[in-house]
Amino acid sequence: MLSEKRRDELIAAAIEARKGSYSPYSHYAVGAALFTENDELYSGSNIENAVYPLSLCAERVAAFKAISEGARQIQAIAVVTRDGGTPCGACRQVLSEFGLEAEVFIANDNGELIDSTTVSQLLPKSFGPSNLESD
Repeated sequence: MLSEKRRDELIAAAIEARKGSYSPYSHYAVGAALFTENDELYSGSNIENAVYPLSLCAERVAAFKAISEGARQIQAIAVVTRDGGTPCGACRQVLSEFGLEAEVFIANDNGELIDSTTVSQLLPKSFGPSNLESD
């Protein structure tokens, strides 16, 4: 469990990441920041595209950056939006691959903590690597 100081550091990083959002269509900027199992910090913002399915959420940007750099476990993630929106289903699934018990902090753009949960609480009965194990 992250300390309050580390949680606030994560939220501040997500607020900063949100500034990099490219969201000209939805006008819904999202920033995310996460700590890996080695306490490394990665962040990301949502990137939209005129062809909507080609857009990418902030949570997945941060996660993919971390995983592409060698991390394999997410310890905690903060997500910041103007109104405390939670990760979408696709992001929940990606996060579950790398940290079902990861802490999830949802905050608004003022840095106020709206909710604190875990990936497993956001995505109960998730499908994961164990479902693909052969008999």
